[in-house]
Amino acid sequence: MKTILSYPLSLIFYLCFGSSLVLFHPLQWIAHNLFGYGAHKKTVDLLNFFILRCLNLIGSRSRLKFTTPLPENHSIIFVSNHQSTFDIPPLIWHLRKYHVKFVSKIELGKGIPSVSFNLRHGGSVLIDRKKPKEAIDKLEAFGKRLTEKNHSVIIFPEGTRSKDGQMRAFHRSGLLTLLKTMPNAYIVPISINNSWKFSAQNYFPMPLRNDLSFTFHDPFHNDQNKKEALIDSLETVIKKGLNI
Repeated sequence: MKTILSYPLSLIFYLCFGSSLVLFHPLQWIAHNLFGYGAHKKTVDLLNFFILRCLNLIGSRSRLKFTTPLPENHSIIFVSNHQSTFDIPPLIWHLRKYHVKFVSKIELGKGIPSVSFNLRHGGSVLIDRKKPKEAIDKLEAFGKRLTEKNHSVIIFPEGTRSKDGQMRAFHRSGLLTLLKTMPNAYIVPISINNSWKFSAQNYFPMPLRNDLSFTFHDPFHNDQNKKEALIDSLETVIKKGLNI
């Protein structure tokens, strides 16, 4: 019965999800061009709130666990494993007061209603993996900008989504650059569980009652003299938090 229901409920989900992206695209344009950053950010926050409600239609909820309270009034580098597209909305919504931005591949900067507009105009950085020198330069400027504005960043160092929940080894250059250019930022590792189940069948049908969990581990201080060792520790902590 659950499998049978997953097909019509997935169609309802995608109708609501797609409609949200299409509706909020012009709303973002209006907010950004007429009212500036603050209005645009609130529009993006609201979009992701509605995406979470779309996930509720298929019985999915996001559960956040904090081993210790997050640092206040500080830039944070959130470092996480990456399992599916739907890792993103809970992070944007629940971390909205931290003004989180993303390191994203350049291909996502066009063609996706709402998502591409936000990546281009919301303060994130788009990098071309085929041009590593240019990517590092962009990341350096990005890190300095976040530090100046006291904003935060979410980075997925695996570089791609895991379709089976198993965490891949980190690509380190981008994270090393952020650690260098954001020396006063705290680093908070996140372990994401169960999101990979959405993509197990290429996102259709969507699994029902698939609760996502986000574990925020204890913050690390940004030790400029031990960046490689720090990344080793982040990988270990995140991997231990997975239920695979």
